[in-house]
Amino acid sequence: MKSLPVYNISQFKEQETSKHLYCNRFKEHLRTHPFIEKPHRHDFRLLVIFTQGTGKHVVDFNTFNIKAGSVFALQPGQMHHWDLSKDIDGYILFHSKEFYNVHFQHKQINDYPFYFSTYNTPELLLNTNDTNKISSLFEMVLAEYSSQELFKEHAVLSLLDLIYIELSRHYITPTNLQVKRSYTILRSFEIVLEQFYKYEKKPSFYASKLNITLKHLNRICKETLQKTATIVITDRVILEAKRLLLTPELSVNEIANLLGFEDYSYFSRLFKQKTGQTPSGFRNIEY
Repeated sequence: MKSLPVYNISQFKEQETSKHLYCNRFKEHLRTHPFIEKPHRHDFRLLVIFTQGTGKHVVDFNTFNIKAGSVFALQPGQMHHWDLSKDIDGYILFHSKEFYNVHFQHKQINDYPFYFSTYNTPELLLNTNDTNKISSLFEMVLAEYSSQELFKEHAVLSLLDLIYIELSRHYITPTNLQVKRSYTILRSFEIVLEQFYKYEKKPSFYASKLNITLKHLNRICKETLQKTATIVITDRVILEAKRLLLTPELSVNEIANLLGFEDYSYFSRLFKQKTGQTPSGFRNIEY
């Protein structure tokens, strides 16, 4: 059975370097890996800045316009693909969570605002001066990545952290995640949800796993995402349904079963209620 491909860093590397890192000019990356223009997923974090060209970037069925200054920060598991002009260029970098977190033991990659929650927008648009500033840091990362210098991974990590710091200063979260306690609980909820959403749809189950009351969980979700916990769970299920519907070998009934729905008709009604399309109708839309 075919499914949406999930790529790892080793599939993009042409020489044996760190298994936790990849960096390239975007034009060269696209030339050597043209398959990235088709829908796929990653098991790593992706950071890209565009310095010229235009196009479209579809991330989990949300479409973003690309132009000079566009920055995208993607989390593992997000479905995305590109539709790009021939003159496109910039810089692209992949890294594992471990690559960052092991080195910076006093902080975590999720401390940066674009990684607080999977609900946060992956897009940031910089002006010309800021684009040049961030691009120069990417160029330094690429130079270190391509070198054989001592401590090059240390240098890359320091530069990567500086990139994240600079980007965070320009990033405005679409949700009110200023209180660290709130987004810590939200992040924990999303981690547990990722493990169990196919089997457990009741918010009380997740509250119990987090050792908090359902009332508290709902309050956190409403304060940070303006959604109830039930809607957060349903949204995650529907997102996965959309991803699976890109796999033509799977019938809608099989997808319903994979997502824990014994009643196919209920799954179909829920999907239409949330998307305005039947599963079969959604499958016929080109992404």
